[in-house]
Amino acid sequence: MKTEFFGVAPLLQVYDMPAAVRFYRDVLGFEMVNQSSEGEEFDWCHLARAGAEVMLNTMYEREHRPPQPDAPRAAAHADIGLYFACRELDSAYEHLRAHGISAEPPRVAPYGMRQLYFKDCDGYVICFQWPANEHYAQQWRTRYGFDV
Repeated sequence: MKTEFFGVAPLLQVYDMPAAVRFYRDVLGFEMVNQSSEGEEFDWCHLARAGAEVMLNTMYEREHRPPQPDAPRAAAHADIGLYFACRELDSAYEHLRAHGISAEPPRVAPYGMRQLYFKDCDGYVICFQWPANEHYAQQWRTRYGFDV
């Protein structure tokens, strides 16, 4: 039996919730859908933008949060990547740089995607990408209905 499902909302563990929310909301343009409690200090939230969703959860209960992020735990975040479709990579690059986000200019990967990589405040890898060749453009037209 096939079960129908759709969408995905990754759950990311964050050290500093207000900083993470500022990044995803104020820099990347996500909107708050829900949060575990009112105010700036809460433990979980759900954000969305144009069909993309992400949930953030604090790594530590407030009373157990260390004064600094745990370096080995934060280093493991580099193993997680969020890939978003983004047509205007050059504009996105300029926007990120204007907000003080470290990023290299977009490049074409050997498999035909033009990509812009950067990290959020917790070290999670984010990639904005768009097809750079006709092979991927046709796949995206078919699969997602994008006019590439």
